[in-house]
Amino acid sequence: MEFIKEFATFLMQKEIIKFGDFTLASGKKSSYYVDLRLVSSYPHQFRTMVKKLQNNIAEDIGLDSFDSLVSVPTGGLIIASALAIETVKPLIYVRSKPKDYGTTKSVEGQIHKGMRVVMIDDVATTGGSVVNAIKSLKDASITIEDVYVIVNRMEGADEALKELGVKLHSLTNIMQITQALHEQKFIEDDILEKVRKQIER
Repeated sequence: MEFIKEFATFLMQKEIIKFGDFTLASGKKSSYYVDLRLVSSYPHQFRTMVKKLQNNIAEDIGLDSFDSLVSVPTGGLIIASALAIETVKPLIYVRSKPKDYGTTKSVEGQIHKGMRVVMIDDVATTGGSVVNAIKSLKDASITIEDVYVIVNRMEGADEALKELGVKLHSLTNIMQITQALHEQKFIEDDILEKVRKQIER
């Protein structure tokens, strides 16, 4: 829990998480906005986050249980790139749509049938972009059983991935972050309640 408390405080102080009324890329309304792409602008905290991710993967499934890391541009790819260096693991990535020139591939990097991968992303909301990426990987006969994200927004991604036989892991979730901020008096009761209601919708 110490990591969550420190991470939540860092997100708030650097305005990486903001509370208010926001419209997400999906068109959904949200009572908060978290932009983890900003974390890499703070090398110390970025490395702490990546090392925590590395430790969790090592403890949960073991670093020998997969051949390569995989991500989706752009937020997750920055984190996965740093993690690939730390773990000395190959990295591939899945385009949101196949490129319309050259090889027209949707999966970039060295791949082979039957290879086992672990996916890395920054946040999970409904799981839409990750689900599409998993389908592309499975079409290429690549095995995926685990997805790791930094923040689970708790709005359906767990269930969406479970249907594909994939488990979602996260360093923290939005409820843990807002509760940690509330305990430290960074946010008021009404903000905590808004986030709770958003998850329950």
